[in-house]
Formats: sequence, structure tokens, C-alpha cells
Amino acid sequence: MIRKAIPLAVLSAALLALTGVGAPSSAAMTTHAAAAKRQNLVVTITSVSPQVPRNPTDVIKFTGTVRNDTGSPMTALTVRLRYNGQRLTDRATMAAYETDQNTSSLPSNVSRTSRMDIPSLAAGASARWEFTATPAQLGLNAFGVYPVAVDVSQFEVPLNAQRTYLTYAPAATTLVRNRMAVALPVIDQPHRATDDPLFVDDRLSQAITGKGRLADLVHIAQQAPRSVTWFVDPALLDDVQTMTKGYQVKTKNTVENKASNPAAERWITDLRTALAASPVVATPYADPDVAALAHQGLDTQTSRAIELGGQVAGTVLKRPVATNTNWPPNGVLDDDALDLLSVSKNKVDRVLLDASNLPPRQQIAGHTPDGAATLDSVAGPVTALVADSTITGLFEPDARTPTSVLLSTQRFIAETAMMASEPGQTTPRSIVVAPSRRWDPKPALVTALLKTANKLPWLTLTTLDSIKATRTSDPRAGLTYTEEHRKEELSAKYLKRVKDVASKAQLTASILTSKPQSRFDAAVLRLTSSAWRTSTRTGRGVTKLVSTAVNARVDKIQITGAGPDRPRTLAGSNGVVPISVKNSLEAPISLYIDVKSNNPELLQVNFPQPKPLTIGSGQSGTVQVPMNASTSGDATVTVQLLTTDRQPYGKAQRLTVRTTGYTGIALVIVGAALTVMLAAVVTRVLRRRSERRLAKAAKTRESETV
Repeated sequence: MIRKAIPLAVLSAALLALTGVGAPSSAAMTTHAAAAKRQNLVVTITSVSPQVPRNPTDVIKFTGTVRNDTGSPMTALTVRLRYNGQRLTDRATMAAYETDQNTSSLPSNVSRTSRMDIPSLAAGASARWEFTATPAQLGLNAFGVYPVAVDVSQFEVPLNAQRTYLTYAPAATTLVRNRMAVALPVIDQPHRATDDPLFVDDRLSQAITGKGRLADLVHIAQQAPRSVTWFVDPALLDDVQTMTKGYQVKTKNTVENKASNPAAERWITDLRTALAASPVVATPYADPDVAALAHQGLDTQTSRAIELGGQVAGTVLKRPVATNTNWPPNGVLDDDALDLLSVSKNKVDRVLLDASNLPPRQQIAGHTPDGAATLDSVAGPVTALVADSTITGLFEPDARTPTSVLLSTQRFIAETAMMASEPGQTTPRSIVVAPSRRWDPKPALVTALLKTANKLPWLTLTTLDSIKATRTSDPRAGLTYTEEHRKEELSAKYLKRVKDVASKAQLTASILTSKPQSRFDAAVLRLTSSAWRTSTRTGRGVTKLVSTAVNARVDKIQITGAGPDRPRTLAGSNGVVPISVKNSLEAPISLYIDVKSNNPELLQVNFPQPKPLTIGSGQSGTVQVPMNASTSGDATVTVQLLTTDRQPYGKAQRLTVRTTGYTGIALVIVGAALTVMLAAVVTRVLRRRSERRLAKAAKTRESETV
């Protein structure tokens, strides 16, 4: 008996089929498919074994389930294996076949042994099905990709289906082995502002444990073939390394102290071990937005990021790492960014790009362009490695269209086989795979695809640095950089603040006598991270923290005694005024002191400092500044500290100079006093001489009297 759960349209079509009055039309079949979709009767393929049959008599086993999610019992169901002995012609045809939801376009062949009746299926219940067949029974007779589907029908009317591919590769067939390079990113966003152990959030501790994104990446690395190339952000390694010791997390209203994180130490150790024998490329430190830096005049940051990235990654991973390959954000750059990379101190001569950024000069139906090309830069040729978007998408499926590991693997096998069987291919071609840099991988899927790639007879896994452009590489149209790409960059407004912080941070290094790299290099590079493209608010918050830290360091060099309530005195119309500078840094500094009068009609300053003033750590230094006063009273001077290359350091200070103008009067007074004193001395000398003469005369008279 027919249950009322069966839709009327389906029942009508079934009665027509049974009575022979007529077969359902294509439009009716489409209607049935739509109804089935609403009913949610789900058919799933769970295994195909072997995945690639090699002989006509190989027994292929297909297994799966049917689940009744309609909420009502279903009866008179049939599961069928549908196939077609006609090969799919190209990759475009494959894509169209997979996305087609019309049940009327399913493969038409169904053998007697490839069907299973399900008399009844309760609501929420599942039934298992299994079919076996050989390539010969399915009509497969040559190397290629064949359409296969499993549908569930009621009275021969398809209600739902799942499509996939079966690739047949007869052992006797001579196959071209294309070369595939897989690049996998271990990249995150910065979690600190400066090199202090203060984190702006605690998300990193979650990402490196359990089923966290970064923990999953380590699990993949532990199982991946050694030919996989890994792109690692040194800023991430830096942050995780910092967590191995006590650190702090900034919350909304306070700072929370954290103990050393054992998971961080394990993550670093596991990653270091997993990548010990694999090629590793260090991204520029903090993965900067190179295109934005090129367009906004922050040219020096890119070169420094590449240099620092190689140093940090090599130290943490305890092995040499490459820096000559750059993977720009979203795999997209323009000629300005390419030139900036090519002239960096650690020269970049290879770039990893998205296919949309470097399209082929001519689209040829049924032909996949080679994954390597050559670009011209101001520093010479640069190798462009172009990722295949379809195969890359299999490693990182769209969350909106979920798929199983099996279906992704079967599609991967089919895509690579179709490339190997394209007409006219006589030499191996290069294929590049590169998921998005901050992907959330599915370890089971990625591991399955890599394992499959490593055993396909038409594919050879190789390292990324082995992929090179050849004379037979397909001509490319040149870098395509659209207005939309421009809009995705870090904005000019955002980078203006970064540029100001970077300039001030550089001064804190240039004033030191040893001239080291700025202690804020890493901090400034974190501000240029491409992660802030989609999180500008967080980037601005980090920029504010770095700016505060830079200002605090600048303020450690101060002009002492500054302020309007602490005037300096110039005794007379000319003289010197001492100006002292306190160095509270941990290292000696060298600087110039520039002094200008704000009241030249009252006070003139003539101070050509011949050489910079050197001040030791924790000490003060003083210069005597000659000044001339026209009259007595108060005047002001502006004092500006300068670096040894005469760049202003810190804010200028205004000092008050009080002039007396009494020097001439003082000389008259002193002269008069000296005259009076001299007269008194002379008078006294003369008096004493007179007294001595009188005494001598008296003595003489007395002796004569005797």
C-alpha cells in the first residue's frame, strides 16, 4: 500500500510508468528532484575500492548508505549504481557534471546486479547498500575519467543521487607523469604588539591544542610526504616561543598573568621534528602586506621583514630556511610589489601566485596551462608558480558545500588524470597546489589527498623549488591586479599611522652609538601584517600599543630643567648657558643639540656644535651654549635634540633665559673699587714710610744729646 508520505507528483509519475501510458518528461523529472531535495532522502557513497582500477577484470566495490530524513516512513525504494562507458572529455565537463542537480542527466546505464530494493525505511533510519562490478562490465575500455552515480528512486523515479568519478588506468597504458608541488601554510596573525611578553589576546593557546587550527597543521606535517613545502610565519614561531615562558594577556580592563604553557613547547618541538626533512620557506616576518607597503612608500619594511623572518625561523626551527620565495596575500601582487621583492637584501626570485593574478595569454579548451612561468622585474627574471584553483579547492573545500573525504579524493584522482590525458601532452607538466594562508584544514582530508597523490601512476610529488619555467611553459598575460585587489590592501589611512610609528622607532636606534637594528623592528612589522586586511580594528589597537612603547623609549632621553618656571640666567650681555641632557637608556648615545632663539631682537644664539655629544648609559651630558643679550629681561629659546644625521629626536623644548645686562656697570664699579683700594694702599705705605723716617730722626737727636 502506498503511504501518504509519498508526494503526489511522484505518485503520479510512478503510476504513469507502471501503466505504460507514458514516461515522465524531463521537466517532470526536475520537479521530482526538487521534491526529493525537500524530502531529504539522503544517499551517500562511503567507499570505492580500488580507487583506480588497473585491469578489465578488477572487482570494484561501491558501498554506501541511504538515510530517511523526511520525518515519515518511506516504502518501495530502490538504490541503483548508474554509470556510463563514455569518458568525460575535459575538466570543464567534469565540473559541469558534478554541479548538475538534474536527475535526468545522471548516467543512464544500470545493470541488473547494480540495484537493491528497500521495501521500507522508517523515519530517521538508514540502510546500507553495496555493489560490485568490473571495468569490463561498466564498459570502461581506455584510460580516462568516467561518470558514476548512485541514486535512490521510488517506482523508478530518481528522488536523490550522489555523483562521483571513476578513473580507469589500464596497466598497459603509457602515462605522462606530471609533477605536482604542494605548498602548505603555517601562518597566523600577530598576537603581540612589542617584543614584551604581553599578548593582545589568548587565542593562540587554543589554536595550538586539541583540535585547534595550528594543532591540526602539526598533525598534517607529521604525516605528510617529505616533498611538501611548508611556508612558516616567523612571527607565529616567535609568539609561541614566548608562551613557553611566563607571559601576560591584555584583557579589557586589566592584564592577566599566565604561567609558562607546556603545550607551546610541545607544539614547537613537534613542528620542528615534523619539518626536519621537508623544505621550509620563511615568510617575511609577520606576513606583511607587500603590495600595500609598495604603494604607500614603506619600501624598507619589506626587505627587513624578509631578513628578520629568515633569522627568526632558522633560530626557532634550528635549521636553515629559504627566503627567496614569496607568497603574497591572496596570491596576488602587481609590478610594484614584484619589483620591491626582487630588490630586497635577501633577493626574492620566486613568487607563488593565484591563477587569477597571472592568467594564460590564451584560454585553450581542454588544456591546462603549466604551473610555472617567468616574470620580468627591475632586478631580472622572477619565476612565477601559479596554483591550480580547482585542485587547491579540494584541499580546502568551501564550508558552504560540504563534501566527504571520499568524494574529494575521487575528484582529485579524476582532475589529475584528466590533466595527464589531455590531447597533445608529451612532456610532464607542473601542477602547483596552495591553500589560502590562514586556512582551517581538515587533517583527514589533506592527509588522504597527499597519500593518494603519492601513489597515482600519472603523478609525481615534488618540492616547490624544483618547479621551474621551461621553453614549453604556456605564455601568460602578465600580472592582473584589479581595483578590487587595491581595495583589499591595508589602507593608506591605516599605514600613515604605521609610517609615523616606524619613523620614530628608527630614531630610537639611530641615536645609539653602536647603531644596532631598531629594537622595534619586529613590532613595526607586526603592524604591517596582511592579517589586518580583514581586522583593521585589531590592527589599530596593536598600532596604538606600539606607538605608546616607542614614545616611552623616546622619553628616556630628556633635556633636564626644562619648563617656563625654571629660567636660565645669562649674566651680562654675553656669556654661556649650560644645557644638560639625561640618558636613561641602557646604552650610550650620541646626539647634537640645536638651539634657536625665539626672540632674536632680545637674545642671539650662535652655537655651531662641532661634534656630537656622547652620553653614557644612565648619565647626563652638558653643553655650554654661547648667547648675546641686547637688553635685560626674559627671552625664550627652542632646544631640539638631533640624531647624528641631524634628524629631530623627540619633541622640541622651550627654555626661558633671563638676562641681567649689568656687565658694563659691574666693570666700572670694580674699577672704582680697585682705584679706591689702590689709593688706600698707597696712603698706608706713605704713612708707614713717614713714620719710619720720624722715628729714625728722633733716635738720631737722642744720641746726639747723650
